[in-house]
Formats: sequence, C-alpha cells, structure tokens
Amino acid sequence: MRIAKPMLLITTPIGVVGAIYEAHRLAGGLVFLMVALMTLIAVAFGTLVFTIRKEAAEEAQRAAAKAALASSSSLEQA
Repeated sequence: MRIAKPMLLITTPIGVVGAIYEAHRLAGGLVFLMVALMTLIAVAFGTLVFTIRKEAAEEAQRAAAKAALASSSSLEQA
C-alpha cells in the first residue's frame, strides 16, 4: 500500500486526461458528456464527504456537551 497509493494518485488523473483526449479525437460531443458525468460524480462524492464530516462534528460536539454536563453535575453533588 505504500507504493500503490501514490501510484494511483498520479496515474488516475493522467488516465482521465488521456480518456478525455481520446473522446475528443473520436467524437467531440462525447467529451461534453464525459466531463458532465465526471462533474456529477465529483459533486456527489463531495456532498457525501461533507455530510459525513458534518455529522461527525455534530456527534463530537454532542459528546463534549454531554461530558461537560456530567462533569458539572458531579461537581455540584460534591
């Protein structure tokens, strides 16, 4: 995995650019469809990542508030 991840990060964009070039060479209108599809997938993926991070932050905030409440109530009892 130490070698595979950097290789994938470099070769994937190169492959995408090559595919877009070939699509333009074969059929010009196909490039528009490919770019539109890749943009749609990127937006969907970005939305998913944003939602997961937002929910994780909310959960951490709830846990911190619960811990602070438990800490303050234990101090009042003593």
